[in-house]
Amino acid sequence: MIWWHVHPLGFTGAEPEAVSAPVRHRLDRIIGWLDYAVELGASGLLLGPIFASETHGYDTVDHHRLDPRLGDAGDFARLVTAAHDRGMRVLLDGVFNHVGRGFPAFRRVLAQGLAAPEANWFHLSQPDGAGPGAEPGYETFEGHRRLVALNHSEPAVADHVTDVMCHWLDAGADGWRLDAAYAVPPAFWAEVLTRVRAEHPGAYFAGEVIHGDYAAIVRDSTMDTVTQYELWKAIWSSLNDRNLFELAWALDRHNSFLASFAPLTFAGNHDVTRLASALTDLRHLPHALAVLFTVGGTPVVYYGDEQAFRGVKEHRAGGDDAIRPPFPAGGPGELDPGGWPVYRLHQDLIGLRRRHPWLHRARSRPLHLSGTRLALEVSDGRQRLVTVLNLDDAPFEQTVPGLTRVLAGEAVLRGATVTLPGHGWAVLGDHDPLERKGQS
Repeated sequence: MIWWHVHPLGFTGAEPEAVSAPVRHRLDRIIGWLDYAVELGASGLLLGPIFASETHGYDTVDHHRLDPRLGDAGDFARLVTAAHDRGMRVLLDGVFNHVGRGFPAFRRVLAQGLAAPEANWFHLSQPDGAGPGAEPGYETFEGHRRLVALNHSEPAVADHVTDVMCHWLDAGADGWRLDAAYAVPPAFWAEVLTRVRAEHPGAYFAGEVIHGDYAAIVRDSTMDTVTQYELWKAIWSSLNDRNLFELAWALDRHNSFLASFAPLTFAGNHDVTRLASALTDLRHLPHALAVLFTVGGTPVVYYGDEQAFRGVKEHRAGGDDAIRPPFPAGGPGELDPGGWPVYRLHQDLIGLRRRHPWLHRARSRPLHLSGTRLALEVSDGRQRLVTVLNLDDAPFEQTVPGLTRVLAGEAVLRGATVTLPGHGWAVLGDHDPLERKGQS
């Protein structure tokens, strides 16, 4: 499975704040890019938030209604049908840790205080010395006053989340990305997901988890997977620091996760500086992608990264705008020509991965490791590839017994020895599965 991750409000150039009328049918714009995603090699569409919200999509006010800046239920149905017709699954972004201040239940709290019927949906308090009619205190998501934290010990909240998930799965979605899953008690997810799976046994659930005991969180929450932020960080920072020991350490941890689940792997997303801006030497962008697409897990490509888009995350109001830009309304022909070589590189590496489906749960181990050079064997116990990285100016030679083909990258293989140029990379194997199939 390869996901193409889109932030719909940014992708379609929607207004930065909610609009009352008219409904803007922008979701169809994504349909126009599905063939582009399929040609890239994607088999799934991971959508950022699409439900009615106040600004960026993560301050939801109505989980049952499409954001009018994007369209309506008919637009969603067309998008799902178009994706499914192309063999793509659709994953929705569920923001269930918090809501916007305009969420109806919270509006009633603001109007009625602690006596509101849904007061138990939130963590409320009465400020000391507050007079009648004063706004109650409430817990937020990471200090953001416009993001009101839900009370996950309240049964009505679990009922609401269960209902929302089932509603959109009934409408054709194939699963959920659970936003800020790390901030929600795993027991809440376990209860809700058990109930949802009773109605939709094939649904897929991926939690956003930044740090912690990934395997324990997956086990206790019953989610299928979580985001592999440790590997994301190690990929770009090990290349920048010429410290491939960091990458090897992260991959050793990654092996331990693969024993129980296949992590959601990525080199960029809607919350972080884009890979092409994070790397200090763009000659190493292919190295990052070679790692992403040859180690175990379920890779995700964030829209625009396949075109080497640039964008820096800033911790301020509007600081995500640069990493959530609109895509051209006129289609792929309007993209900058300079990005297509990186698109073709993605195609090559995704194609390689799809020809070796065993990579999904493969483990890795270094055959050679230094600060600037790595030969990484990836294997399922029966089949193997070797990904070789050189961050140095000088060529790199490495013995790789049993491998006969350079499947990707730039290298010379003579006998059991591979030679990479300075700042080169390669993926080596013993055959191409398509070639062997054609000979059988």
